[in-house]
Amino acid sequence: MSSLGFRTGSLVVFASAALMSGCSIVPGQRMITPAAVQDTGGEFSTEAATQKQIPITDINLALLKKLNADQKASVLPPETTGLFAKPAVYRVGPGDVLQIVVWDHPELAAALGQPPTNSRNSDAMPGFLIDERGDIQFPYAGNLHVAGKDASTIQRELYQRLSKVYQKPEVTVRVASFRNATVYIDGEVRTPGTQSINDVPMSLTNAVGLSGGFTTTADRSRVQLIRNGTTYTLNVDDLVKRGRNPSDIYLQPGDTLRIPAREDSGVYVMGEVNKPATVLPLRDGSLTLSQAISDGGSFDSNTAAGQQLFVIRNSTSDSPEIYHLDATSPVAMLLANQFELQPKDIVYVGQGGLVRFNRVLNLLLPAINAAVTGVVLTK
Repeated sequence: MSSLGFRTGSLVVFASAALMSGCSIVPGQRMITPAAVQDTGGEFSTEAATQKQIPITDINLALLKKLNADQKASVLPPETTGLFAKPAVYRVGPGDVLQIVVWDHPELAAALGQPPTNSRNSDAMPGFLIDERGDIQFPYAGNLHVAGKDASTIQRELYQRLSKVYQKPEVTVRVASFRNATVYIDGEVRTPGTQSINDVPMSLTNAVGLSGGFTTTADRSRVQLIRNGTTYTLNVDDLVKRGRNPSDIYLQPGDTLRIPAREDSGVYVMGEVNKPATVLPLRDGSLTLSQAISDGGSFDSNTAAGQQLFVIRNSTSDSPEIYHLDATSPVAMLLANQFELQPKDIVYVGQGGLVRFNRVLNLLLPAINAAVTGVVLTK
């Protein structure tokens, strides 16, 4: 048994270097299949290091059965389920314009309102502009704070005030111009930008449609809804498969909807393939190991060691996972075709030679203890 100390490495830096060089990891490297690798404090540690086992799991029928069972048993997280709710009634705010009519009282005809004189508000309809304090002025009703209220509530309050002057006045209040509540749609849509919310509730699918729809490079499996500082990641296609309609998710004023590109959540293919250092986008949130190998140009027939096929998962976390498949096995392609990859997975095809598995991990996995880390091979 031997140990190699190394400084903390970044997967992103390594992947970028590999992409620029256009070559595989290091000529002559070969990944072997130990039961686990042992993570220690490194050769620069002054005290006994805490050791942590990183298991290597064989991809077999038992593993696939377990993964499929886990996927079927998975449920939507409570925070995602909470996004499905009845649409809220529109509540006015500064910048909105109200149209107020008191029937059978021609002396209040002027109460229909006039277009705002401020050039900044020249797009507003005639009516009563709600000022920055959330107030309006109406004859015989005085100053009325309306921000945060719906039209029916404002109508009742005006009726109560005008009843002191008129007997049973008939009052109608409607929003003439919706200019306060907006949402922002960004990313892989055809016309990103701001959309105004009006009295017709805006669903997630409405917002995407108003922005021209998804582009061909949009990742529908990782749509991000940012609300009050919290980001909710939504798999639109998976919601439909579960019988949940994305149109039942309604946006609220101030929401941001971001649609990332598929390349942002790609899978890295490295090692002895014909197209090394390839970043593959997931296809509607799905990509199998066999598809990744195929899109990576398949094995290099001159240098690849088919029995050394690895998938490295969660490489930047404190709990990385390593999966191994012997591609020379008769059932290898069946297994690879059912093994679903996840965003940021690294698919590595080993090379013949005597270079140890430790050297590959030194390049791919950052230090678990956020310090200088050595990786020791254990049988």
